[in-house]
Amino acid sequence: MKSILLRMGELFLKGENRGMFENMLISNIRKKLEGLNYKLQRTRGRIMITDFDEQQEVVERLTKVFGLVSLSVAEEVDATVENIEQYVSTIKIGAKTFKVDVNRADKRFPVSSMEFAADLGGVILDANSNASVELYHPEVIVCVDIRNNGKAYIFDKVIKCQGGLPLSTSGRALLLLSGGIDSPVAGYMMAKRGLKLHAIHFYSYPYTSQQAKQKVITLAQQLCEYVDDIKLHCISFTKVQEEIHAKCAPEFMITIMRRIMMRVAEIIAKREDLGAIVTGESLGQVASQTMQSMTVTEDALESLPIFRPCIGLDKEDIVKIAKEIGTFETSILPYEDCCTVFLPKNPVIKPKLAKARSEEANLDVEALVNECIAGEEVIHIKSY
Repeated sequence: MKSILLRMGELFLKGENRGMFENMLISNIRKKLEGLNYKLQRTRGRIMITDFDEQQEVVERLTKVFGLVSLSVAEEVDATVENIEQYVSTIKIGAKTFKVDVNRADKRFPVSSMEFAADLGGVILDANSNASVELYHPEVIVCVDIRNNGKAYIFDKVIKCQGGLPLSTSGRALLLLSGGIDSPVAGYMMAKRGLKLHAIHFYSYPYTSQQAKQKVITLAQQLCEYVDDIKLHCISFTKVQEEIHAKCAPEFMITIMRRIMMRVAEIIAKREDLGAIVTGESLGQVASQTMQSMTVTEDALESLPIFRPCIGLDKEDIVKIAKEIGTFETSILPYEDCCTVFLPKNPVIKPKLAKARSEEANLDVEALVNECIAGEEVIHIKSY
């Protein structure tokens, strides 16, 4: 019988809390496989998926579940020497060299791992006269995983999954989602550490197009392949930017704009019971991402922390992740976001907090923030 053998990663380090993490992981697996036929079984250290119809679809979805480090499509047999030998004798090695690895998680099994691996290697050699054993650099590794449930799982491929922590085990946060490359990557990275995400997007129609907004919706949909669903809060920012442009020093345009964004984001985050704000900032990448700029921006928040998972990555690192998770091609579509509206020629790189507050005093900040929230549009996005 075919089974998909799922392996957990750092959940082994969770001690007495491990059960909670495993239960959340299983809940996330069930959610990811919603709409498909399957059965889920648990044994010590492993999760098995059996009785599935659409193997490729099941595997594809499972590779995007945070908390799983790898999986293998395996043949499940009763864990006796005779049954394992019988199945292994039918394996055809499509290569010149191979070796056998035996993992004897069930110590009741009567033969040691090394002894049984040697025995099975001989069985395979008898059935594959053109192949030879190579212990150090084999082309094929036949794995036999003997579990405590009385079953053995035989496979020759290990498929990498996402790793990290199960979604929702670290709380919930609000992602500032622009149309760029960085913010979807930031959302992915924090979701990998167990954060369940909402997202907020600021747009400036008619200065930015409807296609720019749709681009962000598409990015959220692509993120949902990993985070299952996102509540996207869309905020019209046109009035704010027009007011800043009319009443504040041009070089402080971006600084004050981001301070007001943070205020809006914090109000929505607290309303939705979200514990942090996530941004795609990378130190020194642009004028608003210097240490001084980020300090002045963060000052606008009352209590919530900002998580910046991309802070130490250079652009090549971020692009690499964006390509891996499938958001890059959407992010580079030529539709500008609100950060490009009224862009000053020489934005301040090292703003002083006192000066930023002084410029901001030219605005009725509370009224602008309230207007943003009053015009909020909420879009619920799901992966499947």
